[in-house]
Amino acid sequence: MRLLEKLRMVRVTMAKFNEKRVAVKNESHNAPLGTLTNSKTTADLTFAGQQNLTAPVSINDLVRAFLEGRKNTTLDTYSQCLEDFAKFLGVTDVEDAAKTLLSRSHGEANLLGMKYRADLVGRDIAAATINTRLAALRSLVKLAGVFGIVPWQLEVSNVKSTAYRNTRGPGSDGIRLLMGEAGKRADTKGTRDVAILHLLYDLALRRAEVVRLDVDDVDLDAGLLAVVGKGKTEPEKHTLPKPTAVALRAWLEIRGTEPGALFVNFDRAGKGKRLTGRSVHRIVSKLGDNVGIRAKPHGLRHSAVTAALDKTNGDVRAVQKYSRHADLRTLNRYDDTRADLAGEVAQLVAEVAPDNLSSLPQ
Repeated sequence: MRLLEKLRMVRVTMAKFNEKRVAVKNESHNAPLGTLTNSKTTADLTFAGQQNLTAPVSINDLVRAFLEGRKNTTLDTYSQCLEDFAKFLGVTDVEDAAKTLLSRSHGEANLLGMKYRADLVGRDIAAATINTRLAALRSLVKLAGVFGIVPWQLEVSNVKSTAYRNTRGPGSDGIRLLMGEAGKRADTKGTRDVAILHLLYDLALRRAEVVRLDVDDVDLDAGLLAVVGKGKTEPEKHTLPKPTAVALRAWLEIRGTEPGALFVNFDRAGKGKRLTGRSVHRIVSKLGDNVGIRAKPHGLRHSAVTAALDKTNGDVRAVQKYSRHADLRTLNRYDDTRADLAGEVAQLVAEVAPDNLSSLPQ
């Protein structure tokens, strides 16, 4: 069973966790150095730099505390990060991976982290993904330091990345191909996928925002959709364009209006459960493969924002209301890519160059 599923089934409350820490701490005040007995809250290993001392907090408790209380999207991301590190080490679960990392000396742990970073780079993974996974490891080690498990911190730096290097997405032609491919399936999945594509593109929703939607968030009579945006806790109302409303109405006629997740899974393993962000990624990617283009959920958002800038003649402030970007500089990157200002300048320079370069002095 994946760590994420185990955590959702068995949530350890922080109050109970802290009670254990206090109990062990009180016990340690009266115990001679190196004589603390193992218990459910004591890690069964000796850490580098802590001679004859066992850690007052177990690795299982550390991992759970690290993930406890996070939003589902963050929980999923951090779980994936730790699971990938476990695969790199060749161990079965993330607790063993954490134990392997934390039982090493400061230098050995940093060397292991650098090897992991090199492995990620060698797999041609996006820089942003690499940095997220490294940040997860650094945060885990930092918490281990807070709990007194290790006296050092992981100092493996991020790789350089270019923010929003490709902000174009599949473009309007690509969107039409994806919509057409999904629409070919005149079945339940096809109707669901068309509705998802409309939300990703028409409203420029993020996939996490899409899978978080409930049936009660859709008001077709008023033509409104309530969306809990990134970093928000309260929903905001968004006007549904007519094509989006039509797609949602078709989907709800099949799904029904019973309360619960708006989009559900039809695969055998997760049938009837809320669709996950990973599932939306697979749906969009597969549709893209079928029509011969590279497509990702966030790419549809990119295409939507680019189209909005085109239609508003680059009015970034107006488009910010639509895209809900917190930082206007992010939209400026979209606008720069859309306009290709560097390419226009290069063309101007090239036009003043001699027609026959061979006539230039050697």
